[in-house]
Amino acid sequence: MSLTERVQKDMVEAMRHKEELRLSTLRMMKAALQNKRIDKRADLDEKEELQVFSTMIKQRKDSIEQFTKGGRLELAQKEADEIVIIEGYMPKAIGDEEIVATVKAVIAEMGSPTMKDMGTVMKNVMAKFGGARVDGKVVSEAVKKQLAGS
Repeated sequence: MSLTERVQKDMVEAMRHKEELRLSTLRMMKAALQNKRIDKRADLDEKEELQVFSTMIKQRKDSIEQFTKGGRLELAQKEADEIVIIEGYMPKAIGDEEIVATVKAVIAEMGSPTMKDMGTVMKNVMAKFGGARVDGKVVSEAVKKQLAGS
């Protein structure tokens, strides 16, 4: 079952159980997938569907930051709840410890890279994770920290 079909099935279930937040979030997810499908003029594969969800999560994280700065904590909480729902459709994210370990391993493989080599190190680290879900900001910070310390 594709993610689009799963979202549709879960929408029906959310309607039956009268789960307002879940239903509205699923509707946004379905609309985003549909818009991407229309833009592409073809059905989406799973990787493209996951990319749409990743974009939605990133947008919500940015919104949380802005709402928190503006003192609108109830809206920030709503965005955080939406992230939890969207993440339910994503593969498991890689944790910080694993990111740091991978960064250290890549730096060791490369010899002794400097800050000038940060782009290359980032590229190699991201390649190690393959299709797994990784936060680029966390990887970037880990690479900076390791390169500064070495």
